[in-house]
Amino acid sequence: MRNLFVFALLIWALPAGAQTPDWSKINDEAMRHFQALVQIDSSVGNETRVAEYVKKTLEADGIQVMMVAQDPARANIIARLKGNGSKKPLLIMGHSDVVRVDPAKWTFPPFSATRQGGYVYGRGTLDDKSDLLATMMTMLMLKRQKTPLDRDVIFVSEAGEEGSTGPGIQYLVNEHWSDIDAEFCLAEAGGVRLKNGQARYALIETTEKQPRAARLVAKGISGHGSRPLRTNAVVHLAKAVETIAAWDPPMRFNDTTRFYFEKMAAVSSPEEAARFKGLFDAQKAPAVREYLAEHDPIDYSMLHTSISPNVIKGGYQVNVIPSEAEATLDIRALPDENIAAFYDMMRKVINDPSVELVPETTNQRPGSAPSKLDSDAYRAIEAAYKNIYGVITIPLMQTGATDMAFLRAKGVECYGVGAMVDEEDGPKGFGPHSDQERILESALYKHVQFFWQAVNSIAGTKH
Repeated sequence: MRNLFVFALLIWALPAGAQTPDWSKINDEAMRHFQALVQIDSSVGNETRVAEYVKKTLEADGIQVMMVAQDPARANIIARLKGNGSKKPLLIMGHSDVVRVDPAKWTFPPFSATRQGGYVYGRGTLDDKSDLLATMMTMLMLKRQKTPLDRDVIFVSEAGEEGSTGPGIQYLVNEHWSDIDAEFCLAEAGGVRLKNGQARYALIETTEKQPRAARLVAKGISGHGSRPLRTNAVVHLAKAVETIAAWDPPMRFNDTTRFYFEKMAAVSSPEEAARFKGLFDAQKAPAVREYLAEHDPIDYSMLHTSISPNVIKGGYQVNVIPSEAEATLDIRALPDENIAAFYDMMRKVINDPSVELVPETTNQRPGSAPSKLDSDAYRAIEAAYKNIYGVITIPLMQTGATDMAFLRAKGVECYGVGAMVDEEDGPKGFGPHSDQERILESALYKHVQFFWQAVNSIAGTKH
């Protein structure tokens, strides 16, 4: 009965002219393509092989494809299905690169796409070839069904997302903006959370923190190690690092994070719900933040601009007191953070004239306003998650960084979506960027269905 109910909702939610695919056949085809994509070693700097596969697949169904590249080894794909032009285009995007691997730590070879126990194993199964597969399959289904569209649907397979945006999104924005300009974009960073075999809720990424970096540089007097000095730069640096790492920066909600914590309280255990609600109580909030800092660093990071000391340099010989030592800080700023004012707060917290805070200004992603929570696209995504998974949707502020930052800065309303992920998999070592990576076969099939419905709802012709 539940399957019949979901099927009825699915039909009701689709625009006129959209036909329900034969999912059995689509699933078989999707798995073939997915395994082929995962089997391509597209570690950073080697994305063109994926671009060639995607190009060949789309062109086989008569879809016109552009392969564009700043670097011949790192090609991007742009394809477009034309609508009637009554609305601005929809962009659907996945990235083709994956992070590098240590093959010795993998149970199954990292580029084997091994199917075992209901999972597919391999680098990129979660990040991000599941999204790339879902977007590609959606283009194929729209083309085959001759789906009437109010919007052009633009497909992008982008290179360089994993730490080298120059040949990917920056190149596309700077050199091919007219080819990808859109009102809405669906890309990575959200998804459905599964626990004990049950889907709990879905996340839509609507904003993200801004990566910033700074160095703490401590200076003192050099000397002989046998004669310890109170001015030792290493000692002053160590104290500054400890102080700034223990600091609880001012908490501030935005529309996304306020909604996130309110909704999380609604889907959590009574104990967790009380904790999330406590964040909105000035008396209880400090204790809750301390708990989250210890037990839930992702949620804790959403509450404020965060600081993580990740690199320390100092000294060159055991018996020499160095005159300088430095630490590099990974700072993730709230979208509307006045970063100069925040640096001033950090200086006051450190309160040591021998330690200088030096902001880094290179390789920064642009800041922008969060995407709207009441747009047609957000509501369509929310409905698709409800219909496919039977769960509520919660907006998310990503604590990491995505290439949607460059699109939001150009005025595109961007929404991060994703496949169903088992919450227990990350701690077990099967998450994105881990020494193992895997996705449930059922999650892959549902993700294709979700994408097809969401795109139809956003771009399909309405009568």
